[in-house]
Amino acid sequence: MFVLVLVGHLSLHRHKQRAGKEGQVLHRSKRGWVWNQFFVIEEYTGPDPVLVGRLHSDVDSGDGNIKYILSGEGAGTIFVIDDKTGNIHATKTLDREEQAQYTLTAQAVARDTNKPLEPPSEFIVKVQDINDNPPEFLHGPYSARVPEMSNVGTSVVQVTATDADDPTYGNSARLVYSILQGQPYFSVEPQTGIIRTALPNMDREARQEYDVVIQAKDMGGHMGGLSGTTEVKITLTDVNDNPPKFPQSVYSMSVLEDNVPGEEVGRLKAKDPDLGDNGLVNYRLIDGDGLGMFELTTDSETREAVIKLKKPVDFETKRSYTLKVEGSNPHVDPQFLAWGPYKDEATIKISVEDADEPPVFVAPSYTFEVEENAPEGTLVGRVHAKDTDVANNPVRYMIPRYTDVEQFFSINSEDGMITTTRPLDRETQAWHNISVSATEIGHHQDTKVRVNIKVKDVNDNSPEFATNNEVLMCETNQYFLLIAVDKDEMAHRQHFTFSLAPEVVHNNNFSLKDNRDSTASIYVLRKGFSRLTQDVYYLPIEINDNGFPPLSSTNTLTIRVCSCDSKNTILSCNVEPYVLPAGLSTGALIAILACIVILLAIVVLFVALRRQKKEPLIVFEEEDIRENIITYDDEGGGEEDTEAFDIATLQNPDGANGFLPRKDIKPELQYPLRPGIGRPAPNSVDVDDFIKTRIAEADSDPTAPPYDSIQIYGYEGRGSLAGSLSSLESVTTESDLDYDYLQSWGPRFKKLADLYGTKDCSINDGDDGEDS
Repeated sequence: MFVLVLVGHLSLHRHKQRAGKEGQVLHRSKRGWVWNQFFVIEEYTGPDPVLVGRLHSDVDSGDGNIKYILSGEGAGTIFVIDDKTGNIHATKTLDREEQAQYTLTAQAVARDTNKPLEPPSEFIVKVQDINDNPPEFLHGPYSARVPEMSNVGTSVVQVTATDADDPTYGNSARLVYSILQGQPYFSVEPQTGIIRTALPNMDREARQEYDVVIQAKDMGGHMGGLSGTTEVKITLTDVNDNPPKFPQSVYSMSVLEDNVPGEEVGRLKAKDPDLGDNGLVNYRLIDGDGLGMFELTTDSETREAVIKLKKPVDFETKRSYTLKVEGSNPHVDPQFLAWGPYKDEATIKISVEDADEPPVFVAPSYTFEVEENAPEGTLVGRVHAKDTDVANNPVRYMIPRYTDVEQFFSINSEDGMITTTRPLDRETQAWHNISVSATEIGHHQDTKVRVNIKVKDVNDNSPEFATNNEVLMCETNQYFLLIAVDKDEMAHRQHFTFSLAPEVVHNNNFSLKDNRDSTASIYVLRKGFSRLTQDVYYLPIEINDNGFPPLSSTNTLTIRVCSCDSKNTILSCNVEPYVLPAGLSTGALIAILACIVILLAIVVLFVALRRQKKEPLIVFEEEDIRENIITYDDEGGGEEDTEAFDIATLQNPDGANGFLPRKDIKPELQYPLRPGIGRPAPNSVDVDDFIKTRIAEADSDPTAPPYDSIQIYGYEGRGSLAGSLSSLESVTTESDLDYDYLQSWGPRFKKLADLYGTKDCSINDGDDGEDS
């Protein structure tokens, strides 16, 4: 980094006579400041202020009598000066894109008198640029059009990126363009950004749109440069590069000999995949023996060639005709003439029919329209059929009732006029598809034609909410969306408008925003709701359909406040039954009073019959049901209550039933056994006696709770060939082992010490029950 240092030269000749030099007068000689431009690099983030330069005067002898002063743009805030040394520092980070240079003024004055030693002089501090701004496409994304089948290198569009860095310094603003997406169809010029076609014969009919991504990179495209991208949507426009083509080379048509001139014989159409004027096809008859009998027109809507009868035909004179039709493009691009010819031909064979046939309707089907809610007898349309025979008998019309079950329409049997029998509702049925039958008088053959009747919509339904009128809202919800529907058809540019009802416009809980897309957003005005304070809010909303005539309705939205988790998942709601105010008519009130009178009469009759019979109304055989009612006030003793049920089956089958006193308190201290009740000797051979003794001790001890476990499974039973598996039986065997040491093993082995030891110890029935 090259930084120019400013050095100012001041020459101040003293106008005071020096001591010892009498007679010499020193004249002041003025010398100007010599300035070089300062440079400060932008975006410097070092720990210390940046040294910009130094001011110095040649009269400054270094004794501190000279004071340097700095003023101008940023002086004292961005740039500071040491008034003794003249060093200038930048104290803040500078951005060249905000301000490229600063103009400052320097001055040297005497420190004691502030008297200027030289006139002030200006200098410039220029901010030196670094590459800190990426290129930007200010006008992107782009859209462009280019004709299909364009030559390679055809210009499509030019994209331009801008770089905020200094274009006069280095390569920070030197941009190079490249294509990231869109190869191999398109390319871009690196220096200009012009996009050109890269492939020949790009066909719109095969692919019409291409998405191209262009990149602009500074630093001349070298590594380390910054880049930006933009998207370009390129559409191929149509050119007339496809000739018309008939799907068939030969078409067969027929015509009745009694058809009148001008009636349609048949249609055909040539296909052209081009668009607009490029796809237009003109038709003409070019050959055939039927040129004088038939004519050709073009349907302006369907662009079909319509063959019509020009003169009457006679079955007995000529039974068939041949026509040749040509379809060609009226607009041909000279560039693609070599791809031609831009026309095609087809042959039409027309046969003349003569037979005893039923009447024939003029049209293969009919489509009529009638407005909904039109009064009875409104004309829908007319169908017409003709007798193709030579006799040309009159035709009578009727509507088969299986095609109009509800009889919405009627037809005049003579002229085929169809009228309505009652008003129609489009929302109930928008289309009515019926059939009309035509029969010649004196003949049984008939012909049916399809009649499609469209019910035209009238704006006769008010808008309403698309879903139910209740929404569930979390206590912290901010907004939710409303959608309206209308049974009527929505006209072009017709939409719903929403607004709060006048009585709730100034409420403090909710506000409404019409999104102008037939939806509305309900915003919560408060930060939160508490369902404990109020769990249901009612918000009347007016909806207008902007139809003709416009209709509106007021729908009340029920907002129910629910508790939710952190993800706004509803956990619970205070769902209470609705109390809907409703007014009862006089007839309803009379009906309710009549029901009450009838119920009272039934009760009086029931009481009278009961007094006459003087016997129970309900008898089950010979037993009064009241005999099965047992009254008791015993609450029970819980798990320790052994008196409320019989546990004899859980006891020793050979043991005696004894009295089981109730004991609900577990003793804190052990009491010695009552005198006279002892335990069997260690060498006892009867375990049954041992258990009985222990049961008697437990029953007689007033302080011990009734541990039933010893009574339930303390005895293992008799009669097993394997014998008892209890370790208690070992006390009956002769053993030379001494178990006195069990006394010193602690309370867990106290029971074993009592059973096998020689010392007498107190027995804790509760522990015995648990250990066993």
